[in-house]
Amino acid sequence: MLRTVFDEEHEAFRKVVRDFIAREVAPVHHEWEEQGHPPRDFYRRLGEMGILGIEAPEEFGGGGANTFKFSAVVTEEAARAGVTFGTYSVHSNLILPYLVKYATDEQKKRWLPGFISGDIMTSIAMTEPGTGSDLANIATTAKLSDDGSHYLLNGAKTFITGGALADLVLVVCRTAASTPENRRGGLSILCVDTTSQGYSVGRKLQKIGLKASDTAELSFDNVRVPVEDRLGEEGEGFNYLTHNLAQERLTIALQSSAAAQAALRHALDYVKDRNIFGKPLAAFQNTKFVLAECATDVEAIVLMADRALELHDSGDLTVADAAKVKLFCTEGAGRVIDKCLQLHGGYGYVTEYPIARLYADTRVSRIYGGTSEVMKTIIAKSLGI
Repeated sequence: MLRTVFDEEHEAFRKVVRDFIAREVAPVHHEWEEQGHPPRDFYRRLGEMGILGIEAPEEFGGGGANTFKFSAVVTEEAARAGVTFGTYSVHSNLILPYLVKYATDEQKKRWLPGFISGDIMTSIAMTEPGTGSDLANIATTAKLSDDGSHYLLNGAKTFITGGALADLVLVVCRTAASTPENRRGGLSILCVDTTSQGYSVGRKLQKIGLKASDTAELSFDNVRVPVEDRLGEEGEGFNYLTHNLAQERLTIALQSSAAAQAALRHALDYVKDRNIFGKPLAAFQNTKFVLAECATDVEAIVLMADRALELHDSGDLTVADAAKVKLFCTEGAGRVIDKCLQLHGGYGYVTEYPIARLYADTRVSRIYGGTSEVMKTIIAKSLGI
């Protein structure tokens, strides 16, 4: 498939990332899955390579790139190899934009150098037991002290990617009551040092996929958070979250696009090598028809993801556009991967085969970052209905 979204610089970077994965990630990835996360030094290695801070300002040690395409390359290459870069994507693709846009100069000086080097790993805590995608129902509270010097944070979060090992967690909490007119008001974002008294990591959740990416429950019991560690203005948390949702959803769409491409490659290789009833599996008409369907779906997925990537770089990717690309790519990847697994027969259900890991890892893409049902609601609203 001819793609025009990447230039020579991106492709040179792709080769570096692909070689790095083959040399330093793929041989040990099974160990990461067993322990539930990569070793901490892996993130420092990403920092050394400049991967964590590709889009971070140069003055803090970042790459200063004004394009999301380098991050897209990392996402594609990880999916191509069937590996997970731990919590890299949340750290660099989700949290970095918040810090760059909303952190004060003093906060940037404190946090960004370590963020870029991998010495400070981050996470963001939004979801709570019982709230799901409805951020307006957040119950975690942060009460400002009488002297205005700190907040007392109380509550619990769940499904927090990177929560087990993070050094700094952006916690979405309620600093004021909402009103019937503004259910999403009163939310703020506090940057919480995970060594703080009263901060604790609960269960490390066992997932069916993404086993090399830790996911945990967090709790806060009168955690003192200095007021200077609030991100942006008090009460503006929901607006801040909305600002970065387009990039988050684009990231998930790109991951799904890469997974669908990888699934098709694996299936093609398998059916050519697998013999059944005296001839290659690829020789059967059903196999040809299924793979023809998959190839068509994959091309449509890639084209839509590439278009969204271009729109994002030009600043034209709307909330509705991001919802459309996430919905289309994640649902499409699910169909493609399921068909490709079916062609593997029983071997497709064995985790030593890449298609099995793709199947398990990709399923969550229709849930996190906003469920497919939420995406449909956003798209319908953009249609005026």
